[in-house]
Amino acid sequence: MDTTVQSLLVLERAPSLAAIGALLRSTGAPLGYDRTLMFATGTDLERGAQRLYWIDGDWFGETASTDMAHYLHACPVNRHVLDSDAPFFWSKQQGVRGERYRVVRQPRGEGLHGLQVPVFGATGLEGAVSWGGRTIDASPSARLLLELIGTAAFRAAHRLSVAPAVVPAGTLSAREREVLRWVAAGRRQADIAATLGLSTRTVENHLRRARQRLGVATTAQAVRAASRRGEIGD
Repeated sequence: MDTTVQSLLVLERAPSLAAIGALLRSTGAPLGYDRTLMFATGTDLERGAQRLYWIDGDWFGETASTDMAHYLHACPVNRHVLDSDAPFFWSKQQGVRGERYRVVRQPRGEGLHGLQVPVFGATGLEGAVSWGGRTIDASPSARLLLELIGTAAFRAAHRLSVAPAVVPAGTLSAREREVLRWVAAGRRQADIAATLGLSTRTVENHLRRARQRLGVATTAQAVRAASRRGEIGD
């Protein structure tokens, strides 16, 4: 239990996806899992909504050139995650007609076996963590441990993916700082444009670039970030 709690604390403070991936690897390895895959996706596995957070180990074998977007979209295991609200075991075995994926109660025999952990949030399915290996521990205790660590790892990866990027001070242009100062003073974009002799579109372009440079989603967040960095004063 102490080890599990320590792992959760490490994930809560993880500074990078690499640190999260390293903990996934170290958790799964003693249980026979030598592959990990963590991805975010829309509720219908839309390709445009997918984001690969981490992949480790030989998932493709001889098909190492497989396109990741295609793999996430087409893999039967990843498709099954849409129909499940709980972790499930799966097996991939070679048959007379090629590889065959199956969702199973207990993995047995030769082949690649694994556990997939769906992760849900306020909007429904947010993504999944997959663990795989050829000789795995599929006991209830192993499943519970991997579910706990996998879910926490996904949350940590998601936090890193949406956190504002750390950008060195001084990256805003003089005009971007000027426009943000006027926004901070409560001026509307049309008023700022008139004051600076610019078009409203040009003002919006300056704000858009400022948001991108600061790694934020809204103009209000850009004002706060620039103020904290001392670029637009108090």
